Amino acid sequence: MNTAQPHPHPTAAAQTGRAAPGLVPRPLPTLPGQADRLLRELEWKVIRRLDGLLQGDYRTLMRGSGLDLADLREYQLHDDVRHIDWNVTARLNTPHVRVFTEDREMSAWFLLDVSPSVNFGPAGNAKRDILTGFVAVLARLLTRHGNRVGAMLYGAGPASTAVRGVDTVLPARSSRAHVLHLVHHLLAPPISPVGNGAGKGKSGVGRSSSPPDSATDLQWLLRSAMANLRRRSTVFVVSDFISAPGWEKPLAQLAQRHDVVAVRLLDPLELDLPDVGMITLRDAETGEQLQVDTHDAAFRRRFAQLAADREATLLHSLAAAGADTLELCTDDDLVDALLRFMDLRRRRVQAPRVAPGRAA
Repeated sequence: MNTAQPHPHPTAAAQTGRAAPGLVPRPLPTLPGQADRLLRELEWKVIRRLDGLLQGDYRTLMRGSGLDLADLREYQLHDDVRHIDWNVTARLNTPHVRVFTEDREMSAWFLLDVSPSVNFGPAGNAKRDILTGFVAVLARLLTRHGNRVGAMLYGAGPASTAVRGVDTVLPARSSRAHVLHLVHHLLAPPISPVGNGAGKGKSGVGRSSSPPDSATDLQWLLRSAMANLRRRSTVFVVSDFISAPGWEKPLAQLAQRHDVVAVRLLDPLELDLPDVGMITLRDAETGEQLQVDTHDAAFRRRFAQLAADREATLLHSLAAAGADTLELCTDDDLVDALLRFMDLRRRRVQAPRVAPGRAA
């Protein structure tokens, strides 16, 4: 019987890391027309289907800033105290806040985790493919209405470096050419795992060793965003959240200033291993390989239980941070996922003072 304790996720176990100052972005590969072909395909297959749905609700889907006074209402928990109207408060002896008409123009930022673990999934429909399609469609929808989008890419640097950090920053702009530039970066070949490293593989068992700082640590992406995003924006944190602990506090701090949506990438095999006999699992970040016997029912049960525990902990951390959560699975239809996102935004605007929502 297999007595190994499985890791709750079939990708690399996270370890601690540090920010890497002065990382030089890697040059883009030669991809003539590939970004344009992908964007045209998404515009035809996805955006055309969404056009009628987004037009009427555009103002409420994204929360921009505004200067036009629309209404006054009683102060509610978590309202911005800077919006309190002190004259009305003094007259009525009850705190009241100003409500402003939201502008159509907004800035959106994509914080993108493109570390090796997002390459997991079926060929042609891995988590990275889902990430690319989602970002391309949403960025194009926003820029068509004059909004600006920017991006920070984490984990796209050379795999041979001992640390990973934000190695690509695309400033917020509003043209189709800018969206193409972003897609071009996302289509760059994923980095390869290195070393036979020390640490846990997909099953969580192993004795070899790689640089301890080479695993994903999302807090550096979030801290970089806090330091650089001065204007209130809608921020999409797109990741599988397979990371060293410590990202929860920076995410909560980011959500205090910005409208944050956590877009979580996942694959069904990360939650439940099928019974397919002896298989080889490879750590997405260190390259370590391990053979496991999926015929072992006890092993599969332990794996599923640990995966369920990790799911519960992750969703609780996202909710506690104050971020809305949208889950994108590798077997999802992109249109359905965007419709879930629209519904999430409507509910968030209609009931802005309740706990953050989740669109599964």
